[in-house]
Amino acid sequence: MLDELLIYNQAFVQNQEYKQYISAKFPNKKIAILTCMDTRLTELLPAALGLKNGDVKLIKNAGAVISSPFGSVMRSLIVAIYELGVHEILVIGHHDCGMQSLDSANILQKMQNRHISSEKIEFMRSCGVDFEKWLNGFSSVEESVKASVKTIVNHPLIPEDVQVHGLIMHPTTGKIDRVR
Repeated sequence: MLDELLIYNQAFVQNQEYKQYISAKFPNKKIAILTCMDTRLTELLPAALGLKNGDVKLIKNAGAVISSPFGSVMRSLIVAIYELGVHEILVIGHHDCGMQSLDSANILQKMQNRHISSEKIEFMRSCGVDFEKWLNGFSSVEESVKASVKTIVNHPLIPEDVQVHGLIMHPTTGKIDRVR
């Protein structure tokens, strides 16, 4: 599969198709969006919001969840604010999210089925990884979005003048609702 992607890329560059995507590293709209990595949102989310390349900083992970106040998502948001001029943050979850039904015991079993040894799993536990927390999903997308918003708003390094909003998107129609 990688070979196919690289062949396509070579033609893309050679034909200068990249020119339509050229933009500055600073987001035109001064917005950062934290959203889910769900494939249904890849083109739908920007289209549903009328966004073009270069308009926003887009951060994606499983479930649009901030699992640690000092992890990579918060670091990205802090860099976006202080280095890239972001003034507003949108946390956008979506209905029918795969994280909603994620079960850590099931994931651990799948790891073992793919030859990840019990020793490696136990080693990770001894390093402080709480698989039940780290790999568990959430029961309500609305509550999950609220929790991520709360983590951002209450973070000691996020300035008070940065606006933070919680939203939920329908992954088929693109309809977006505010989380109250």
